[in-house]
Amino acid sequence: MEQNELYPIFLKLHNLNVLIVGGGNVGLEKLSFLLKSSPNANVEVVAKHFHLEIKVLAENHPSLKLTQAKFKKKMLKKRNMVIACTDDLKVNKRIYDLSRKRYLICNIADTPDLCDYYLGGIVTKGNVKIAISTNGKSPTTAKRLRELFEEVIPDDINKMVENLNEYRKTLKGNFEDKVKKMNEITASLKNKE
Repeated sequence: MEQNELYPIFLKLHNLNVLIVGGGNVGLEKLSFLLKSSPNANVEVVAKHFHLEIKVLAENHPSLKLTQAKFKKKMLKKRNMVIACTDDLKVNKRIYDLSRKRYLICNIADTPDLCDYYLGGIVTKGNVKIAISTNGKSPTTAKRLRELFEEVIPDDINKMVENLNEYRKTLKGNFEDKVKKMNEITASLKNKE
């Protein structure tokens, strides 16, 4: 049986520099996805033309910069992450190749073989965030799972997380003792019998 070997991480995009090349419908989709999860992400979108909704997003997100220009390799300097979603496959492949030479993680929209990472489904309820991946095989399944988790995770889960964090701060003892106590307290989340 095939297994998903992707390693999930949660990036602090307000501390990183993200470049999106492409300002059309796919660029809008990728940008909207990033900003929904990380509204203060440092993102620059480079394109010859911008979808109207991208311009609206730029008005509402001060950390978003729009650069109306053709892609140039110097635009990869001081970046941490790149997304290419132009309608020109040769440009996208060039961006991928240049990114790899600079050790930048890169996502070429709708081209799994040219992706170091995927943008999966995300459920956010306060401090709780769940990422969903189908290994790039079925974005629709990820979407349905996201909808399911949004329904079944209680809206007040953030209050529980905050309370547990405050309690954790009061615990004395070594790391193992603290972990044991926190495991005892949260065991009811797992055992729903």
